[in-house]
Amino acid sequence: MVKRQLPNPSEMLELMKFKKPELNAKKRRLDSALTIYDLRKIAKRRTPAAAFDYTDGAAEAELSIKRAREAFENIEFHPDILKPAENVDPSTQILGGHSALPFGIAPTGFTRLMQTEGEIAGAGAAGAAGIPFTLSTLGTTSIEDVKATNPQGRNWFQLYVMRDREISYGLVERAAAAGFDTLMFTVDTPIAGYRIRDTRNGFSIPPQLTPGTVLNAIPRPWWWIDFLTTPTLEFASLSSTGGTVGDLLNSAMDPTISYEDLKVIREMWPGKLLVKGVQNVPDAVKLLEGGVDGLILSNHGGRQLDRAPVPFHLLPQVRREVGSEPTIMIDTGIMNGADIVAAIALGADFTLIGRAYLYGLMAGGRQGVDRTIEILRTEITRTMALLGVSTLDELEPRHVTQLTTLVPISDTTRTHV
Repeated sequence: MVKRQLPNPSEMLELMKFKKPELNAKKRRLDSALTIYDLRKIAKRRTPAAAFDYTDGAAEAELSIKRAREAFENIEFHPDILKPAENVDPSTQILGGHSALPFGIAPTGFTRLMQTEGEIAGAGAAGAAGIPFTLSTLGTTSIEDVKATNPQGRNWFQLYVMRDREISYGLVERAAAAGFDTLMFTVDTPIAGYRIRDTRNGFSIPPQLTPGTVLNAIPRPWWWIDFLTTPTLEFASLSSTGGTVGDLLNSAMDPTISYEDLKVIREMWPGKLLVKGVQNVPDAVKLLEGGVDGLILSNHGGRQLDRAPVPFHLLPQVRREVGSEPTIMIDTGIMNGADIVAAIALGADFTLIGRAYLYGLMAGGRQGVDRTIEILRTEITRTMALLGVSTLDELEPRHVTQLTTLVPISDTTRTHV
């Protein structure tokens, strides 16, 4: 028989300590986000549909981004037991410099459309966290303002080679003059991908008011107040080049871009040069033989060619072919720190986050980006500790198995009629 007694008030008080309420609504909102998907839910509530869908969406049926995320979900980790990893260090050396974490912020266009702090929030958060920040050619904050925001941090620049080559050359010179240390030469946008959500939403820059956008904005007045009371939304690094937004977009996509353009930029750029948008092994080999400093395996977040190769699937093949020395990065589909750990284990030197950063931005501006980084940091260190590794260098392919959902059909197994 269990002996029963009257409750002791002092003991009850000891067991029932009430949490101090958080009066700051933004902090309370962000503290409730335990995953990147939680930040996405908050972002969707707080952002008009056209801006949210521009971030969240992808090309055509959106199969590429769906497959990229499934590829990370379809992995199996193999931890080492009885191998203490008490003090996990997730820092790394990348392209001749330090990064406190094995990821940086990817280039994103129209960033101030998502939330008015835009690239300033991203660059500031990256600098505070000790990770690189990448500014897009189609960014809404200038090269110089990003440098002023993140003066001691690592700033990288993503380059579209535009139809008017002199515009691109001018951007390269400005980025070099501002002390940006790495340039991303982007090769997967000869023309614009077809993003159906944007067409259905009537998406434009700047946003155009329709009855639908007005109705959608009613429960989100804070977004419109920010939009209407801050500087005009524009492509900040291109604002002096003339032409409409449409002219600039058309100019940014050029199907004539070639290895000759890469050669010109290589000769102009004094820092590290990466090629972004590599999607097969032969191109990876050819580019490295041509003298670039590294590759980014990417299908542009699934926003260009739908059904493009999944970068995470491609990673082990490229690493086996090019060897251990070249710098290989990966993006597309990263939503958890475990995704990053798996990529490092299978041969990536570094990763880039795009949507994950923008979900945080839309959820809470600079503080939301800080929260994105903190969530990923916690997931990375926890995953490493559970695997029994203390440093990134200890991660090996044996720690990860890529499970097969999509299995290519070989020529020998095809049915011929």
